[in-house]
Amino acid sequence: MCLGIPGRIVEMRHDTGLPMGVVDFGGVRREVCLAYVADEVSVGDYAIVHVGFAISKVDEEEAHRTYQVLREMGELEELSWIREAADAAASVDAPGRPTGTQSDGVGPSAPRADA
Repeated sequence: MCLGIPGRIVEMRHDTGLPMGVVDFGGVRREVCLAYVADEVSVGDYAIVHVGFAISKVDEEEAHRTYQVLREMGELEELSWIREAADAAASVDAPGRPTGTQSDGVGPSAPRADA
């Protein structure tokens, strides 16, 4: 199954000429290639990410709707880190500010975005 997940871009940079960045999936952060969307996104925007590539820009409301649909379909049960990100995104009390404290998800114990 192929699945694109919405996330908020929190960092953008160029790595040897390739647009790269960090995308936050409700507290879980991943390195993402931004080459396909670099001309249309900026820090704070949401993008659909598939296997480490941001493939399209999406607004925040659509990102939250996508998490809700995935939750309802039960797809998030299969991918526990995404379920946790969706739950965290649902508890946002202000744009981009999850309630409570969360891990940044970066490090050896963090699940892979393409797993």
